[in-house]
Amino acid sequence: MNEQIRAREVRLVGPEGEQVGIVPLERALQLAADVDLDLVEVAPMARPPVCKLMDFGKFKYESALKAREARRNQQQTVIKEMKLRPKIDPHDYETKKGHVVRFLKAGDKVKVTIMFRGREQSRPELGYRLLRRLESEISELGYVEAAPKQDGRNMIMVLAPHRAVKASATAAKAGSPREREAGAETAPPAEAAGPAGTTGE
Repeated sequence: MNEQIRAREVRLVGPEGEQVGIVPLERALQLAADVDLDLVEVAPMARPPVCKLMDFGKFKYESALKAREARRNQQQTVIKEMKLRPKIDPHDYETKKGHVVRFLKAGDKVKVTIMFRGREQSRPELGYRLLRRLESEISELGYVEAAPKQDGRNMIMVLAPHRAVKASATAAKAGSPREREAGAETAPPAEAAGPAGTTGE
């Protein structure tokens, strides 16, 4: 930047992106001083190097804002797990489906596991029907990312939130601390889901 540039001549780009052309370094520095801007080397490997007239302090500030926004919009993929039995009690099913709904609304994926015991292993269709029922009942919030698959004594299916649902969850998490606190005060207490957000038998 400015006097730190060592090239004898540079390909100069104006503050609005206009091409000025190849000029001696001294001329480029003078033009920068005339408009109270910095001469910044943006393509040092080019021959001659490309330099641009800009407000470097403002550029750094805006770059930092963009980087912070990008980090805030990044969301780690979280996979919750829900365990069911093929002959689950209707009330237990509704409770666990409620947890699945809550996870999807929060923008998380859900690994649903049907656990077979004893003779139940000879009736995989029971688990398959249960998973398909769950799929249909949460279809407004999510979709099947990994179809039901037998894995030893278990049958596994992975659900993922629809893009709009995930975007809404991300926007909610990115709200101000005051908004999040207000939401926490008015929201009803969530049902306990066991260690690490999972439930199971």
